[in-house]
This record gives sequence, structure tokens and C-alpha cells, in this order.
Amino acid sequence: MMHVDLIDQDDLLGHLRALGFDMPAGASADQACECAVRGLDEPRAKALRKMVEQLLTGSATILPAVRQAIDKQLLPALAQYQQTRA
Repeated sequence: MMHVDLIDQDDLLGHLRALGFDMPAGASADQACECAVRGLDEPRAKALRKMVEQLLTGSATILPAVRQAIDKQLLPALAQYQQTRA
């Protein structure tokens, strides 16, 4: 039997909560990412960037809805935050 690690919506919410982001119960991946990028400051942006890097470079399979939320919400927000700091 093959075991595959999956990153689903609940995993994403758990990662974000572990970083100290407040997430509404039952939030979708899009909603969770949207909440995470509101009011970014340096420590939150660093933590979020590290989490995204770990998810994207890890061996786990990221479910399409989660990957789309990361691509659509987190990556652009982190890039924009970085540009405003440069």
C-alpha cells in the first residue's frame, strides 16, 4: 500500500494557525490565504514566506485548490510586500 502525503485545505489552515494567523472556522483555502496577507508586517511576511517555501519544495502533494490559493493570494502578496520594502 502506497502512502502519499497530501496538503489539503485543513493542513493549510493548520499551518497558518501555527504561525499565529487568525483563521475563521471553516475557511476555504482562498479565504485563509486572503486573511493571512491582510496587514502583513516584516515578521509575518517572513514566517509566511518560509511556510510557502517549505510547502512548495516539500515532497507532499498540494491539492489543486490549495495550490491555486497559494498562487493567487500568497505569492503575489509576498512579492508586492517585498517590493515595497526594497
